[in-house]
Amino acid sequence: MLRFDPSWRFQPPPDGRYKNRAIPPEAIWEFDSLIRKVTTQGDRWGMLEHFKGAFSRAAGQTHFRSSSESWAESDLSSVMSQAAENAPLFLEAFYEACEELPQRGLFAPDVVMINAVCQKHGIGYDLKPPALLLRDSASAIKSEPVQVVERPPTIAERALEILQQSLERSERLLTEGHPREAVQESLWVLESLSTAFRGIEVDGEAVRGKYFNDIARDLKRVAKGSTLERVIEWVTGLHGFLSSPTGGGVRHGMDLSEGVLIGPSEARLFCNLIRSYIGYLLTEHERLKL
Repeated sequence: MLRFDPSWRFQPPPDGRYKNRAIPPEAIWEFDSLIRKVTTQGDRWGMLEHFKGAFSRAAGQTHFRSSSESWAESDLSSVMSQAAENAPLFLEAFYEACEELPQRGLFAPDVVMINAVCQKHGIGYDLKPPALLLRDSASAIKSEPVQVVERPPTIAERALEILQQSLERSERLLTEGHPREAVQESLWVLESLSTAFRGIEVDGEAVRGKYFNDIARDLKRVAKGSTLERVIEWVTGLHGFLSSPTGGGVRHGMDLSEGVLIGPSEARLFCNLIRSYIGYLLTEHERLKL
C-alpha cells in the first residue's frame, strides 16, 4: 500500500500544471499495453485476472473472475477506465500488481517505467516507494533534499491496509476453492476493525468493550436511533450466524448434524457483505473520532 495523503482516496487533488485528478485515456491505453506485454510470459488469463483484481479494488468493486480469457481482457479494460477516475488509486493498483509478479519469476514494469508513462502524459505524480508524491508540490524543491519525518499512519490507514491485504487473501482462497477459509479471513478483519472504535465517545457516552460483541453492544447504545445502530444489528447477526456451529461454523467448528456447509456462492455472498460493512464502518469511524 503506497503512502500518500489519505484524503486522495476519496478526492484526488485538482488539476494544475499536471493532470492530478484522473488518468487520461491515452495513458490508460499505454498502461494497458504494458499489461498485455506482461501476459506474454505465461498464463495469460490468470495474469489478466491478477491486474483486474487490483483495479477492481481501486474502483471500489468486487472482483469476479471472467467467464473466458477474451471477457477477462474486455473486463480489465473496463475496470481500468473506472479506476482511472482517481489517479492515485489507479497508480497504486498498477504498481502493487506489478510488485507481486517478480515473486512468481516474472518481469513486470518497474518504478522507472511507471514514472516514464506519467511524465510522458503529464500525470502529476512521482512514484518513490513507499511514497506517491504530487509533482505540483514537489517541483518547487530543487535544492538539497530535506529529511522528512514520516507521519505515523492513522487508524483508518492501518485498517485500509489490513483490509486490502485480507481481501486479496480472501479472493485467492475463493479462487482456489477454499470458501470457508475465505469467509474466515474476511470475518477476522471485521473483528479487528471493531477494536478501532474502543474509546470513541458520542454525547458523553464511550465505547469501552474489549471484544467484538462487547464493542458492538456499546456502539448500538451510543448510536441509538441512527443508521449505525441498524448496521451494527446486521453485522452482529451475520457475525453470530457465521460463528455458530449450527450456522457457518467458521469460528467454533461446524455442527456435523445441523451446521451449514459454506459453498462457493455462499462464501462470495458473505465476503461481499462483510466488505460492504467494513467500508461503512471505516467511514463512520472517521466521522465519530472528529
